[in-house]
Amino acid sequence: MNYFKHFDGLALSILERMQAAGDLPDGIDFSRVSAGSPRDPAHGDVALNAAMVLAKQAGMKPRELATRIAASLAQHEDIESAEVAGPGFINIRAAASFWPARLAEILAAGRDYGASDIGAGRTVNVEYVSANPTGPLHVGHGRGAVFGDALAALLEKAGHTVVREYYVNDAGSQVDTLAQSALLRMREAQGEDIGEIPEGLYPGDYLKAVGIALAKLPDSEQTLDGARTVAVEMMMDSIREDLAAAGIKQDLFSSERALVEAGRVEAAVAALEAKGLVYVGVLEPPKGKLPDDWEARPQTLFRASEFGDDTDRPLKKSDGSWTYFATDIAYHFDKYERGSDTLIDVWGADHGGYVKRVAAAMQALTGKKDTLDVKLCQLVKLMRDGKPVIMSKRAGTFVTLREVIDEVGADVVRFMMLTRKNDAPLEFDLARALEQSRDNPVFYVQYAHARCRSVLRHAEEAGADVSVAGLAAADLGLLNDPEETSLVKQLASWPRMVEQAAEAHEPHRVAFFLQETAAAFHQLWNKGREDTTLRFIQEDAPELTKSRLALVSAVTTVIGSGLAVIGVEAAEEM
Repeated sequence: MNYFKHFDGLALSILERMQAAGDLPDGIDFSRVSAGSPRDPAHGDVALNAAMVLAKQAGMKPRELATRIAASLAQHEDIESAEVAGPGFINIRAAASFWPARLAEILAAGRDYGASDIGAGRTVNVEYVSANPTGPLHVGHGRGAVFGDALAALLEKAGHTVVREYYVNDAGSQVDTLAQSALLRMREAQGEDIGEIPEGLYPGDYLKAVGIALAKLPDSEQTLDGARTVAVEMMMDSIREDLAAAGIKQDLFSSERALVEAGRVEAAVAALEAKGLVYVGVLEPPKGKLPDDWEARPQTLFRASEFGDDTDRPLKKSDGSWTYFATDIAYHFDKYERGSDTLIDVWGADHGGYVKRVAAAMQALTGKKDTLDVKLCQLVKLMRDGKPVIMSKRAGTFVTLREVIDEVGADVVRFMMLTRKNDAPLEFDLARALEQSRDNPVFYVQYAHARCRSVLRHAEEAGADVSVAGLAAADLGLLNDPEETSLVKQLASWPRMVEQAAEAHEPHRVAFFLQETAAAFHQLWNKGREDTTLRFIQEDAPELTKSRLALVSAVTTVIGSGLAVIGVEAAEEM
């Protein structure tokens, strides 16, 4: 249960009774009443905004209304106190009996604890990675891959139907460059000394295998088209292997070339034309540096400026072919028409300037402002002992994602990629990532889970019933130490955290929550080392032991639930 919604419900029932009694006028809109966290946890467990948002409608001063609401709230058995603070907020402190019931809910739900129905089955398409198939994935791709995969799992946890998608850019000049590079490597495989790789071609050693494959084909297939097909297939096979090594799942790989050949670009542009949003005109030269797609000639343009973009945008090049933007419009429209209510794109930060035009096109086509949400992932700076890591010899210009996974493991990569908000730069120190200390967040969280599992194993070996049924029978009211109560509150906040993170499209919040939960558990563990009466297993107090084992089991449940969302293993022992 999202206990904040529980207090929302209590407040609403009180407001409705006040209205029925004539203390509040009819017709008041209660939809903005919500319970949140107080700025200072010392002020209580929940802060209610009811008086602040209803005072004007009620014709009362906020503090006056808050005082009346608080007086009624304080009478409820789940509430220890309700006090008015500031201009009219109500700080609620839950009764001591409220928290053991939350612990029972966690035990009953198991790993499903925190699941929500706020998504109501709505379909969300999350497109992530979508790296050009011109080489292996680098560390920057890895950040977007982890972010997108965790976001997809988070949205599923919140009740959405999710489609995980990869857009394969297998058309255009970059793929032509890949094919030319592969043909050069084919000549190398045939024994020719190719010398230095010419500037403009891809220099990485990963293309040697493609050259060998091309050299085995009949002469009639050793063409630019043949090289393009073979190279893209082999690069995508390599990318899929790298994604699998990172535990990244995709439901669908969509081809740009197939999209174009199916006439989807013409269909999307026709949909814009039907709305009167395509015209032929000459764009004014923009101030400052000229963008690549600006030309001083009549062009087929989309009225992007009518939907928040800085200028109208070209749909055709001077040779009559479609611009990349036109193809991108078609791709996003195709995703929408397949039945996705919301589209989420995960892009690198270098694509930030492209967001407005795509958002404008989707608003134009769908009539909705919030169909598309683009999440930009900032760069990853790979370090070792505080010093930048040199580029990969295999890739030629960067460190590959697979090299990092092979060194530190997929769990470490996934967790570390979520230790910063997606739009903040990330320093990934390989040495720190392997430390077994509290400074290493993934170790700190996995160690908390492993410690809990160790406690439960030892208790079971000593004859304790640590099954869900056995622990559910415990007297959870015996957990009255402030550190125990604090830990229960932290665990009980998981459902609300899931909903908030899903609504904000911010999976990094899960990693932060897990670190806070692990810290609360380790703090209780360390307190027990100093004070033996606080240890989980008390040989002379079997009922207290059972209650504390229930708490330990709940910690494993919540940490395991959170780690599952971000795709990290819940370690049994370390």
